[in-house]
Amino acid sequence: MVVDPAHIPDDAEALDAYSRAVVAVADAVLPSVASLAVMLPRGAGAGSASVVTADGFMLTSAHVVAGAEVADATFADGTHARADVVGRDPLSDLAVLHARADVPPPVELGDAARLRVGQLVVALGNPLGLAGSVTAGIVSALGRSLPTGNGRVVDEVIQTDAALNPGNSGGVLADSTGRMVGVNTAVAGIGVGLAVPINATTRGIVTQLMTTGRVRRAFLGIVGAQVPLAPPVAAKVGARTGLQVADVTTGSPAAEAGLRRGDVVVELDGRRVASVTALQKAMVEDAIGRRAEVTVWRNGALVDVVVYPRELA
Repeated sequence: MVVDPAHIPDDAEALDAYSRAVVAVADAVLPSVASLAVMLPRGAGAGSASVVTADGFMLTSAHVVAGAEVADATFADGTHARADVVGRDPLSDLAVLHARADVPPPVELGDAARLRVGQLVVALGNPLGLAGSVTAGIVSALGRSLPTGNGRVVDEVIQTDAALNPGNSGGVLADSTGRMVGVNTAVAGIGVGLAVPINATTRGIVTQLMTTGRVRRAFLGIVGAQVPLAPPVAAKVGARTGLQVADVTTGSPAAEAGLRRGDVVVELDGRRVASVTALQKAMVEDAIGRRAEVTVWRNGALVDVVVYPRELA
């Protein structure tokens, strides 16, 4: 068979729209993604990180640098830099490093709050020690929860079917425009990957880690679970579920305020509390030491309890 040279497609014609999008993301983002080598007390570790500021701050997963003070970052162009671990937040599984040498330009940050199920996403990192790897898929689900330490969860986690493997943690999950919308953090099962979102909440966490090296949170000292409310109660509070207290930590703000096992928390300072996640979202730095009014359903009546949250150690 003789092929007419005039009909041989050029590179642009050979790529369909999907391929062009993925290639464009890889070209834009990969230079800013580093392979991390970490020396830990239990041995060597590896992961990925991305440059997020022009002055050398890098973002990765907290579990990648757990127990480490420094890491070695290597980029696709051969650039190498030693990076100090500036701060870790295990409760969001995010960590910030700062490079001691010049690094490639930062990746552009996006907003995971604007993602939609079915949208194209691209995962970039260094799985299994294979530097500069790219996989693509779709947003399979939004709003997942990822358990972390102290019984807390990371909210609004992104689920994707883009292939993730050990070493991807800390790498970039990008949208089709090349903006970073997540930090790849876990492999949940075959064909299931999870990423911590880049949104208003996590941007605040990253800023705190850059400036102070830690994230301050408040706590009440209760353990609870979401429960359905009886129809008459639901009608009164305007919600179908509440947070039933299963245990109260001795000496905690909740114990001092008189919260008890069996109480069902329905509001905090006038805001509905329908789940552990809702309460957790309210326990921010500004809540530390501030008077808060908790409304609970107790013995057939709504009761208001005043509590002063303390800083979570």
